[in-house]
Amino acid sequence: MARQPIDSSSLKSVGFDASAQTLEVEFNHGAVYVYKGVPQDVFEELKAAESKGRFFNSNIRDRYPHTNLRRKK
Repeated sequence: MARQPIDSSSLKSVGFDASAQTLEVEFNHGAVYVYKGVPQDVFEELKAAESKGRFFNSNIRDRYPHTNLRRKK
């Protein structure tokens, strides 16, 4: 999945697969997580949020099943 850079102090990039409702998040510390079942509107709200990290923590983290793809080195 292609990710796009995002302006955030905690998130480095995000990508979204609308057909699978899958959000991929790369953190500035190097970890990459995939979140399943994320609606397209939540992804759009994340990209538009003034504070992407705060929106992520309030609306995505611990709300959707996730997998760690890559741990920080």
